[in-house]
Amino acid sequence: MHPLELTLIPSSVPKYLQLAEALRVAIKSGLLQPNQKLSSAREFASALKMNRHTVMNALAELVAEGWLVSQQRSGYRVNHALPIEQSRAAAPTHAHKIHQFEFARPLPYQARLKITEYSYCFAGGLPDLVVFPYREFQRYLVKASQQTELASFHYGETDGASELKHQVSEYLRRARGIKYHANKQVMICNGSQEALFLIAKAFINPGDKVAVEVLGYPPARAAFKECGANLVAIAQDSEGICIDDFERQLKLGGIKLVYLTPLHQYPTTVTLSIVRRMQLYRLACEYGVVIIEDDYDHEFHYACQPLVPMAADDPALRVIYLSTFSKLMFAGARIGYIHAASEVIAQLCGLKQIINHKNDIVMQQAVAFWMKDGAFERHLRRMTKLYHCRLNAMVAELQHYQALGYPIEFTIPDGGMALWIKVNRSVVGVKEALAAQGLYLQSEDEFVLGKVDEPTHLRLGFAGQDEHKMKAGLKLMMCYLFDYRTIPCIHNGV
Repeated sequence: MHPLELTLIPSSVPKYLQLAEALRVAIKSGLLQPNQKLSSAREFASALKMNRHTVMNALAELVAEGWLVSQQRSGYRVNHALPIEQSRAAAPTHAHKIHQFEFARPLPYQARLKITEYSYCFAGGLPDLVVFPYREFQRYLVKASQQTELASFHYGETDGASELKHQVSEYLRRARGIKYHANKQVMICNGSQEALFLIAKAFINPGDKVAVEVLGYPPARAAFKECGANLVAIAQDSEGICIDDFERQLKLGGIKLVYLTPLHQYPTTVTLSIVRRMQLYRLACEYGVVIIEDDYDHEFHYACQPLVPMAADDPALRVIYLSTFSKLMFAGARIGYIHAASEVIAQLCGLKQIINHKNDIVMQQAVAFWMKDGAFERHLRRMTKLYHCRLNAMVAELQHYQALGYPIEFTIPDGGMALWIKVNRSVVGVKEALAAQGLYLQSEDEFVLGKVDEPTHLRLGFAGQDEHKMKAGLKLMMCYLFDYRTIPCIHNGV
């Protein structure tokens, strides 16, 4: 393929990203075939009248994403493992004296301390609330209170405030590559947990199968099980969900939904490759399975530009995409959103009306104004830079412990807000013991579907506290895990 055959779409994004996108399109459309060698960077630069360094940056971006492979002395080739082909669209009593309540499905209540009550908090998805621009956002709350039309305070707009839906749609197009589609819509909801519950209620009948990874997000599983789902555990490895095992389970029949966190797998932080995404999508279309893509912290990606969501390339409309502002703002804002086929959104809106009619209109309008002014994305850039620094700081501290002989292992993630640490000893009871010492973390046994012989991993969030607290918390954790006699003295209580 000659470089002049590429079509670069003018936009405000840097030139190297425009070129990278043009090459992606060429690969997906079949103009570039698996294992095909590309022209040299010098030829690209000459033909496209572009700086050679710009071309090199574009090629490096595609290598990092998995579209291309670089071979010493032989240039760049299209990744031979990419399954390039068109995705196929899938067709569609007597009264008693009250002693105690008799619930239909008793659910365990777990009293827990507020996150702010721990001296050291390694919660994996917790943003740093100290650095949120409260005064700036307060101005948008005031503006929303003053300028929102009175009609918006009544019932209606179950799917969310029009201006916020518009801003979210524009943001998805601009920042996440999810372009406008005539048969897709955005719906605002009270965080991603409400989104998961609505999706579960809309699709699951008792006994339906939902595929989830062996290690996964417990609140999502709880929503599925509450609606009567039978959860099917799919194996995963160091690269994410195992496609062979997923296909094997599909052949057994009955799987209706598959739930994924492909950008930063929860809890292991692994990014699912382009190859596996395409393979999984093809299987979902073939077997009529709906994909639930939970993209809970898309922006916080540090190794390269984050891979675009699966929802960005969804010709069969199989993907229900959801995300949240809780990681970008604070959980109390209670704003999440769903992007899906129009008929799905209509069904979800009908269910939401049964639950709570609509979201907080003032908060919705304030966030819409914040996004429209560009202040939201400025805050996002600051947070991405800060969290990247905190990731590097935690990695350096953990490497220091490794150098001292502590038997810990980890892989530096491409992004996210947490690390997945192997401590080479059982972690059963570690969470509870350290909580009593004022330290919050999560352990592998919380995330596994079924039983594991000996859980050995911990999930450590790095975003929600400063470097000083991180170091002190890690010291306490290491002393507890590997030297019970030298636990530092922490104040009584938490």
